[in-house]
Amino acid sequence: MISRIDLRGDALPTGGALRDLLPRAEFDVEAALEKVRPICEAVHHRGDAALIDYAEKFDGVVLDQVRVPAAALTRALEELDPAVRAGLEESIRRARIVHREQRRSPHTTQVVPGGTVTEKWVPVERVGLYAPGGRSVYPSSVIMNAVPAQEAGVESIALASPPQREHGGLPHPTILAACALLGVDEVYAVGGAQAVAMFAYGTESCAPANMVTGPGNIWVAAAKRYFTGRIGIDTEAGPTEIAVLADDTADPVHIASDLISQAEHDPLAAAVLVTDSVDLAEAVEKELEPQVAATRHVEDRILPALRGRQSAIVLVDGLEEGLRVVDAYGAEHLEIQTADAAAVADRVRNAGAIFVGPWAPVSLGDYCAGSNHVLPTGGCACHSSGLSVQSFLRGIHIVDYTRDALAEVAHHVVTLAEAEDLPAHGAAIKARFGWKVPQQ
Repeated sequence: MISRIDLRGDALPTGGALRDLLPRAEFDVEAALEKVRPICEAVHHRGDAALIDYAEKFDGVVLDQVRVPAAALTRALEELDPAVRAGLEESIRRARIVHREQRRSPHTTQVVPGGTVTEKWVPVERVGLYAPGGRSVYPSSVIMNAVPAQEAGVESIALASPPQREHGGLPHPTILAACALLGVDEVYAVGGAQAVAMFAYGTESCAPANMVTGPGNIWVAAAKRYFTGRIGIDTEAGPTEIAVLADDTADPVHIASDLISQAEHDPLAAAVLVTDSVDLAEAVEKELEPQVAATRHVEDRILPALRGRQSAIVLVDGLEEGLRVVDAYGAEHLEIQTADAAAVADRVRNAGAIFVGPWAPVSLGDYCAGSNHVLPTGGCACHSSGLSVQSFLRGIHIVDYTRDALAEVAHHVVTLAEAEDLPAHGAAIKARFGWKVPQQ
């Protein structure tokens, strides 16, 4: 059901050579880029008309307008299952607790007497959020995107989610209910690359945004790449991933269930166990069989994901080698199921989010840990972070120098400007002192 990669015995390679030995899904954003280009440009030139045409072509619905009426949001919340509402409200509450603590305050540094640099934090003005609506419905993604944007102080927030034929051309009602709970009342029934284009260019119904965030399929990722430079993005999210670093103290029932929990997202989802225990590997393999048989989405998602090249049990000589492997892999979600798991987790350098011990499964982080589940995939955790309040803030330096403070350093500025063959830079300093720079 799941393959093995045996890295025992020989010294592990370093850098890219080690990464190349590890399982990873094929996710060719560059190839998808050319296919989304005409979609994006059609939205640029035809606006709402193009969005309506693509809704019929890709989603099988005929829309009169793409903006979701306010009454639909109200109705979705009124009709929401009370238990689901309670779960969403608790998820929102916990996410706000964590993200509120991420707010940044202005800070002023006195470089010299009379010379200061202040860094202030300013939220982007308008953000477009994307909530997927393909194989599953993700109201949790609405929360994970909207809460940090709100806590950052973003004033204008809009959300797009694909229209659903079974719901009269509206996004899924649970998505709409989550928007209503969060106070996000600007919602569009638009999916895929065309949603990103709508936020990037703007249309008759939707003002352009400064930034687009939220997970999506390869077409959404390709559209984000297409618009990089025009708008800010969070990440080009690829298929979801879980890696588990475990030793012989781990429970194979827990590990099998956690691998399956991510495999049910998508046939390209990655499920990776890294362990130095052959007994644990065999026990997990045995445990996968009955657990897979007892769940849903087996043939279309779970089995293709577990059997795919992106999933494997990786055998290593010991914990040190295991740490090297998970750092090279840079998982979106990394579980530590070892003795003294907290100390091991503290040594990890590359992961989107780390889940410590047997009582912090990835599923908790997906919904109610308070952490954010919009995380870097495809190994990008080696250089990128998950979504946070910081994602929606811009740091701006404010430089304030008196005449005396500038005079103290003027000769250095002029010297460096001349060293770079930029005499006008130096002249801008000289002009302030009658063209004779003070010497210190």
